[in-house]
Amino acid sequence: AISILSSKYILDGFPRTVVQAQKLDEMLEKKGVKVDKVLNFAIDDAILEERITGRWIHPSSGRTYHTKFAPPKVPGSDDVTGEPLIQRKDDTAAVLKSRLEAFHKQTEPVIDYYSKKGIVANLHAEKAPKEVTTEVQKVLTS
Repeated sequence: AISILSSKYILDGFPRTVVQAQKLDEMLEKKGVKVDKVLNFAIDDAILEERITGRWIHPSSGRTYHTKFAPPKVPGSDDVTGEPLIQRKDDTAAVLKSRLEAFHKQTEPVIDYYSKKGIVANLHAEKAPKEVTTEVQKVLTS
């Protein structure tokens, strides 16, 4: 995933194509501003698949679980109510595969586009959340 930073706003997940990036740059240039930094949250597809396909939720409360990182006490059941957990429709391997194909085909070239401008910060998103947060803070204060 990428996030675009300017001095006044963050665009998360946009632009997704080089054409969108070019149009964004043109629009910003007319206003006398530019993209300051692009954060590339890089992660191996296999790790991403493990993280996403392991997510389960308790629909009525929103409590979340993960089969590996935060499993329920009883597999498939909410810890509080004992009710069944569900997996979101977009958290399946098939949906993820389709989304990753689109990312590699359309969005990775956006990272290359901004890399040529020298404004991409590659972050290691496979690290623990606190470590990724520290990396983001370093990038934003440099």
